[in-house]
Amino acid sequence: MMRGQGPGVSGTASPQGAEALLRRLEWTVLKRLDGLLQGDYRTLLRGAGVDLADLREYQYGDDVRHIDWNVTARLQQPHVRQFHEDRDLTAWFLLDLSGSVHFGSGDVSKLAVSAGFVTALARVVTRHGNRVGALFYGGGEPGVEGLLRPGASRTHVLELLARMQRPRPPAAKPARAAAPSGAAGTALYDLLRTAEGVLQRRSLVFVVSDFISAPGWEEALGRLARRHDVVAVRLFDPAEMALPDVGLVTLEDAETGEQIFVDATDPAFRARYAALAEAAEAALAEALGRVGVDLLELATDDDLLDALLRFADLRRRRAFGGGLPAHLAGARPDAPALEPLGDAA
Repeated sequence: MMRGQGPGVSGTASPQGAEALLRRLEWTVLKRLDGLLQGDYRTLLRGAGVDLADLREYQYGDDVRHIDWNVTARLQQPHVRQFHEDRDLTAWFLLDLSGSVHFGSGDVSKLAVSAGFVTALARVVTRHGNRVGALFYGGGEPGVEGLLRPGASRTHVLELLARMQRPRPPAAKPARAAAPSGAAGTALYDLLRTAEGVLQRRSLVFVVSDFISAPGWEEALGRLARRHDVVAVRLFDPAEMALPDVGLVTLEDAETGEQIFVDATDPAFRARYAALAEAAEAALAEALGRVGVDLLELATDDDLLDALLRFADLRRRRAFGGGLPAHLAGARPDAPALEPLGDAA
């Protein structure tokens, strides 16, 4: 089983393991997705056109970045620009592989969920003749550790999966006495700032992270969203939202090594923990909404097919207007657990 306690991921990192996992996803997830979407991937993979096609009145849910302010002022009614669809789509995955993403309170880590979602979606994109690329952040060294140039083959998707699951040395941790609260950890700003320089052509961009990061990334994400179609995929584990009653326990920051001893039997402590988690979640949603980025939440107990269908629903509503459904706006429907990916130990 793949668990979240270790610093790296093993088992499926070999070419044979990646091939077996991709074949399994193609048969158990993508084949079912084909049937449910009836082959209609047009809205899911909607290209980012640049040639103006038409203007129409603004509808609730339209991307405010497409408002034509000159026409709006002249007609005294908000209008949005519509573009000819660019069928040659490039999708980029900005992948947070830092220490906190390796956590999982059960048999499935956040990294396992990320690998399944990214691999399945990358295969959907490439099967329709489009390209995928990736930036990898947070291996053994701080900052962006690697780049996978866009490609459109099945072999390219296998390379993406293998690089996500490549064993990584644990990040250097400060001495325990020198690890005060706020010690350096993930800085998503570095990943987003690097992406600004790498992504030259307008693309569909997925920022896949648990967003447990040093502050200051919001402005960089906003700049990226002004040039690209950006979707934030937030990874989380249920134990991060509500601490279970597990008695006296030592909690350790996976990235800084900072430790704290807590009494999880104390209802007041668990209530404060849940309140802080809820406040952090609300702040993240508010920050993403402020910069015009859609949010898809992906938990370690999520069903992968359900997650892909929720993403398709989000894209469809974004394409044709209308508000987001409740499960995309925050609440998440109950779903069967996602099976562990591969035979990683």
